[in-house]
Amino acid sequence: MNDNKNLEGANLQGRDLQGRDLSGANLKGAYLYLANLSDANLASADFYRADFYRADLSRADLSRADLLLADLYHANLYHANLYHANLSRANLSRANLTGANLTGANLTGADLSYTNLKDANLKDANLKDANLKDANLKDANL
Repeated sequence: MNDNKNLEGANLQGRDLQGRDLSGANLKGAYLYLANLSDANLASADFYRADFYRADLSRADLSRADLLLADLYHANLYHANLYHANLSRANLSRANLTGANLTGANLTGADLSYTNLKDANLKDANLKDANLKDANLKDANL
């Protein structure tokens, strides 16, 4: 993949992007089903309405990323950095956010049903109108 960071609407299904630097990239509406983005630098990237169904984002840096209306259903965000990320109205149902840093994240209206938030840091996160039905909040920092 070249260094072009305008990947709006790109089909990256199943792609191995492990450890890549996509900071500040435009990935609006991108299709990242089953993509491997573990350890990737995705800071300040725009993922508006992106589809991360079952994607691996473990240990990825998503600080200040815009994930408004993104579909992260069943995504692996184990120990991901979502510091001040915008996850407003995102679908995080059944996602693995074990140990994730969600400090200051905007989770307004997000679907966190059945999500694993064990050991996650949610300090100063905005959870207004978020759906936390059956979410695992064991040892989470609220």
